[in-house]
Order: sequence, then C-alpha cells, then structure tokens
Amino acid sequence: MPFPASPASASSIDPASPAAVPAWVRPLAAGAQWACIAFLLIALALQFLRPDLDWMRTPLSFYLVGPYGPLLQGAYGLLSLGLMGLGVSAYRSGAIQARSAAPLLLFVAAGIALAVTALAETPFPGRALTLQGLVHGLAAQTAFLCVTVAMLLQAWRWRADPGFRHRFATAFSLAALCFLALWVHVLARDLPRGASQKAVIALIGFWLLWVSGWVSRDRRA
Repeated sequence: MPFPASPASASSIDPASPAAVPAWVRPLAAGAQWACIAFLLIALALQFLRPDLDWMRTPLSFYLVGPYGPLLQGAYGLLSLGLMGLGVSAYRSGAIQARSAAPLLLFVAAGIALAVTALAETPFPGRALTLQGLVHGLAAQTAFLCVTVAMLLQAWRWRADPGFRHRFATAFSLAALCFLALWVHVLARDLPRGASQKAVIALIGFWLLWVSGWVSRDRRA
C-alpha cells in the first residue's frame, strides 16, 4: 500500500503550494498597493491645488506643468514602479499552470511608458507639436493600452488558478469595464476630456489597488 506523501514532498511537487512562492512576493505586491494609493491621493489633491485648471476639461498630463508639477511626476514614477511590481508579484504568486509572461511584460511596458509620459514635455493645444510632445502622447496612449490589456490577461489567467479562481469573475469584469471605459474616452470626443480621462484613471487605479491588496494578502502571496 503506498504511503501518503509528507508535507515537505507534497509542497515540492505541487505548483499551487505556498512554499513555491518566494518570500519577497508579498511585500512587492504591498509596495505596488502603496504606490497606487500615493498616486491616486496626489492626483486627487491636485484637483484642488490647481484651481487655475478646469478639472472637467483638463487631462491629468497638463498638471505636470506649473505648480506641483514635480509632485505629479514623482507620483507617476511611483505608479510606474508599482505597475512593474504588480506584474512580477501577480506572476510569481500564481500557480505554475496559470502563469503567463504576457501580462507581466505588458505591466512592465506600461510602467516604462508611464515614466516616459511623466518626463516628456506635455503637448499643449494650439502650440506647435514638438518631438517631446509627440513622445509624451504616444507614451501615454501606450501606458493606457498596455495596462488595460495586462489587467484583462492577468485576470483571465486566474480562471485556471486553484488559489485565485474565486476572484476571477470580479477581477475580469472590472478589467473589462476599464478597457471599455478607455475606448469610450478615446472614441466619444464630445465628452469633457479631463473628466472622462480621470474617470478611466480612477477605474484603473481601483482595479490596481484592489488586486495588489489581495495578492499581497493571499495565502500564496
């Protein structure tokens, strides 16, 4: 009669085992959560600290110029690191059979694009478009597209993960809502550009905040 496997041997062959996840994954996800919190709080505070800008019509990029611009640049930098940290921690906290490099690479690409967005000159309407302004616009679009697709793909992978499967429906539904909201912002040009963009940012920020929080606390994180 075969003997039952010991806990140590079972852990070594079970891809969903907590022992298969490095100890640094949980604090990395927690760091991503705090980076997201800092970004959202700073972005919200600037809506009150910059009364010279109409929050309904002014996209967030314009807050990079003028008073408190470096503060928002720093917040973008934190979120950039947070996106990459979440990509790595979500990948490493998942069961082996549910892992995919695609969302990880997209989160990293989104983080890099966001950093470029913060550093490149913001293009102002009515002024001649500079090379930096073109880079800023392309980087911002890349960041939005990469992060929303990464969210969808990462949530989709969790449907096959024994530890995260119970969160799949909510995570995927919210990611799909963010993706849809992004395209509504892009295509519905009659919407107030500032308000519609910030609504998309708020939805994405909520998903990132929520997911990084439970990845940092999950039994396998």
